[in-house]
Amino acid sequence: MRVRALVALAVVTAVVSVGGSAFADTTTTTTAGEPAHTPTAHPFSGMSTVGPLFLPGSSSHFCTASVVDSAAGDLLITAAHCLVGSVVGYTFAPGYHHGIEPFGSWTVVGAYAPTGWMTHQAAQDDVALLKVAPRQVDGRTTEIESMTGGNRLDIAPATGQEITAPAYDLGHDDDPITCAARVYYHDRYPAFDCNPYPDGTSGAPWLRRTDHGWDVVGVIGGLHQGGCETWTSYSPTFDQALLHTLSDAGHGPPVASLPAAGSDGCTTGL
Repeated sequence: MRVRALVALAVVTAVVSVGGSAFADTTTTTTAGEPAHTPTAHPFSGMSTVGPLFLPGSSSHFCTASVVDSAAGDLLITAAHCLVGSVVGYTFAPGYHHGIEPFGSWTVVGAYAPTGWMTHQAAQDDVALLKVAPRQVDGRTTEIESMTGGNRLDIAPATGQEITAPAYDLGHDDDPITCAARVYYHDRYPAFDCNPYPDGTSGAPWLRRTDHGWDVVGVIGGLHQGGCETWTSYSPTFDQALLHTLSDAGHGPPVASLPAAGSDGCTTGL
């Protein structure tokens, strides 16, 4: 749902699989409107590891991605429902704000996707890894992680833990938004309430602060492709099965073409 305006643009994709959840289903009662005491997302100057994705030749971005810590130093994570077809030629601008690309633009050269997404677009498999090409920086071949850093992947947060979700809504020459919120579970999907997280915020990392920095413990996606309303966002459940899949990514060939996401199942929306 968070990329509805994107469908007409003919987007790209990649994915990684998620197994069964080991977390309790702490479903909360929902109402027709925004939950009381919902935090408000606010603009900020950005993070080096987080940025928007762009279609080839476009100055308008459509989804959010982030750099993850990997052996090769060249991987991003985003939501699978953002993308369809070949990812080659799409670009990523880490730390983007107000039209400025402080770490340059990096070209996507491949994607990795789980079987659950490839065969039937399973909501618990709505997560993608993208491989980006190195760049020449000061005459040296440089991988993206060596410039921006990378966030470590970890399992989904427990109910009540706080996460931060830096994201980009659809647009250009703009600033990212962020929000700190407490996690709860709905239909076995991690969720948080903060408003607004509109179209374009899909793929945004859920970051949990640790002693060594930030861990990615989710991405906006999963149930209803991230959520039917701007105030509630979901993630596929990051469990050990998903982490194993992610750790194996990059050892084989990227997928040739990704399927379209299909319906988000929302009866109302943006």
